[in-house]
Amino acid sequence: MSKPATGGFLGTLDPTTDLPLYRQLYQRIRDLILDGTLERGARLASTRALASDLGVSRNTVLLAVDLLASEGYLEGKVGAGTFVCCCIPEDREAPPPPGRSERPPLARTVTLSRRARGMARLPRGGDDSGVRPFVAGVPALDEFPWETWARLWRTLHRNPSPELLCYGEPEGYRPLREEVAAYLRSARGVRCHWRQVVVVSSTQQALDLAARLLVNPGDPVWIEEPGYLGARGALTAAEARLVPVPVDEQGLDVEAGRDRCPDARLAYVTPSHQFPLGSVMSLERRLALLDWASRRESWILEDDYDSEFRFVGRPLPALQGLDGDDRVIYVGTFAKVVFPSIRLAYLVLPPDLADAFRAVRTFADRHSPTLPQAVLAEFFRRGHFTAHLRRMRALYARRQRQLIDALREAEVPLRVREDEAGMHLVGELPEGADDRALTRSLAEAGVSVAALSSCYLEGPGRSGLVLGYSALSREAIVQGVSMLRQIVARPSRP
Repeated sequence: MSKPATGGFLGTLDPTTDLPLYRQLYQRIRDLILDGTLERGARLASTRALASDLGVSRNTVLLAVDLLASEGYLEGKVGAGTFVCCCIPEDREAPPPPGRSERPPLARTVTLSRRARGMARLPRGGDDSGVRPFVAGVPALDEFPWETWARLWRTLHRNPSPELLCYGEPEGYRPLREEVAAYLRSARGVRCHWRQVVVVSSTQQALDLAARLLVNPGDPVWIEEPGYLGARGALTAAEARLVPVPVDEQGLDVEAGRDRCPDARLAYVTPSHQFPLGSVMSLERRLALLDWASRRESWILEDDYDSEFRFVGRPLPALQGLDGDDRVIYVGTFAKVVFPSIRLAYLVLPPDLADAFRAVRTFADRHSPTLPQAVLAEFFRRGHFTAHLRRMRALYARRQRQLIDALREAEVPLRVREDEAGMHLVGELPEGADDRALTRSLAEAGVSVAALSSCYLEGPGRSGLVLGYSALSREAIVQGVSMLRQIVARPSRP
């Protein structure tokens, strides 16, 4: 019989690192087994001998040996000792030490689903993480009533009811649904009962679930041209056939949509404040779109993403309020009104879609977190939501004016027009400018913008930059414009 392997070949263990001694010993023996230094069938010295050689306690060795045995590297034989298992493949190589790679990654072909390949090809837009110039769609976090929110949060969490701690309904927390329905009826002209309101985690999830519910692979779907990349991604994931329909100063050109594809299954629109151009869909086109949907038994997905922030007069009534045939699915979000990480949005469904949507939602993520919904419901009930909206309308109007003035004073070569609503502006670049190259250069300088041309599905599209202003103080706007001027004035990189 061969002499058993003692502890000398294991070197020394380091008691100063964060990795426990038994884990160090486990890794040493495992690696020696995998690289063949400890041959299959080899006998180890006794745990007492290994502990003595290594200068550690026997318990340390026992823990390492037991772990190796449980994973199939070692086996004990009664009266004979501990042996390396014979069933480990001979050509198996030891993994490299943590944090260091001994060889380049394996070259392999990963086969993605058709949906994933389609989504991977889509442009991503700007980086909307954090608050930096000129991130779009982020509200004024510095002006949110955090003390009020924290007080409501503490009160609710001090003694939460079992209802808030257990699984919730797929449609969402009922008190919040009731508050949302009442708000939409009075402020947005939406015709709904609270039972039609469904709380979801984001606008993106709302679009994704609506597409799953209504769109089969290959179904034609109208999308705005230019339009929102998130909607394009959700519909691409549903394997819809996207039909870009041009947008002008009156919103989606319904007649052009009829000419291009009269039998579309669904139309995605942002009628109250078109993204990214900011136009408002005229009444004539709203009625034409509803008539088309009714005659074709098609659906309309109305994304009302920031219409609360209209600076002139009252917010425009929603398209859904004109719908007499229940063809419109209305989508709204709290990310742009409260704060993005709340991860709450909502849909208003036609009554005959409610049961089917409940089933689809159940198998997606069951329901959104209930505790934030409960805090938000109380925020509504006490009047804080509408009061905060009023303050933000006035603030965003000022911040938009500050951005326009700063761009003109700095003589940045962007053509911007004042908008009566929203949280962003589009700055059009001179003809021939490469807006995608500019967005890459700006990102390197810490400036977050989206390229207008990336919002087009067909053709090169107009060249410009989507500039958010709602999250930025006057000082941040001026500083961001200074960086913008320096980089926009440079020659475009290929």
